[in-house]
Amino acid sequence: MKGDRTRRGEGRIPVSEHARPLAAAGERPTIEIEGVSHVYRRGGVRALDDVSLTLGPGLFGLLGPNGAGKSTLMRVLTTLLVPTSGRARVMGADVVAQPEAVRRVVGYLPQEFGAWRIARVREVLDMMARLSGLDDAAARARRIDEVLELVGLAEVARRRVKALSGGMLRRLGVAQALVHDPPVLIVDEPTVGLDPAERIRFRRLVGDLGRERVILLSTHIVSDLGDACADMAVIDRGRVLFRGSPRELVRRARGRVFDAVVAVDQEARLPEGVEVVSRRPEGVGIRLRLVGAGEAMPAGATPVEEPGLEEAYLAFMLEAGRSAAIEASDLGGGGR
Repeated sequence: MKGDRTRRGEGRIPVSEHARPLAAAGERPTIEIEGVSHVYRRGGVRALDDVSLTLGPGLFGLLGPNGAGKSTLMRVLTTLLVPTSGRARVMGADVVAQPEAVRRVVGYLPQEFGAWRIARVREVLDMMARLSGLDDAAARARRIDEVLELVGLAEVARRRVKALSGGMLRRLGVAQALVHDPPVLIVDEPTVGLDPAERIRFRRLVGDLGRERVILLSTHIVSDLGDACADMAVIDRGRVLFRGSPRELVRRARGRVFDAVVAVDQEARLPEGVEVVSRRPEGVGIRLRLVGAGEAMPAGATPVEEPGLEEAYLAFMLEAGRSAAIEASDLGGGGR
């Protein structure tokens, strides 16, 4: 993160001996969250309710509907918000007591990333690098070149920000978060508004970055987690409802995801508690992928042996009495 001109770059860039006092060579990147709650003064909304998580290297997915508390947690971890209670540490640094130390080791891409529209891509990164403490011009230029290549923006380095596509702007957001080579990357709702091709590109980029860093990615779009995500949590109404691997969530959904062929007019008469994940015409009827309790399913419905992660998430949220609010376009069909 930016904002302290005493900081220095890391990795292959020459660094000050004081650059990362809490991230010694070979130290395992970690995020530790212990009983964190946050209540907003205006309205008294409890956005976080006793959240506890420990994250190690790799991609960690924080999945939940809009308004679940994901962005509030991101702001706590990036020192932008002081929690009402509990504590959180990043690379051993307390987010309240040691905010400057946290900012040295964290890169942050907020949900709403904006840059100077008339500036050029390279100019944006140069300014961010300066704010991060990369004062040596040659070292700064090398690091910017590396980051531009990493995120696939080298060919548009001289293009003005206002001329970038939505996907390019998100990649510029990743680049500014990485310019000081942090061991921890926090990314909030990164693919909102991107077309499918850019979503795939972004998932690949984040997956590659997770090999060397802790990456905390919050999203309400299930497919954002991708194949590189081996650890995840589901959060809603400020509470962690599930912590485990995507495979574990899928296993929990067995016996709650069904295929059924019904008459076209029968879909509108499905009982409460049965959700339509996808639909396609079949003969004179329609084939539905359904989520819910088996006893509520229409006659002839057959259980799906290997549900997808999107279906597993929806099944879990229904079982927990929550509304998953999964985007229909992300599921490849429509929901009721």
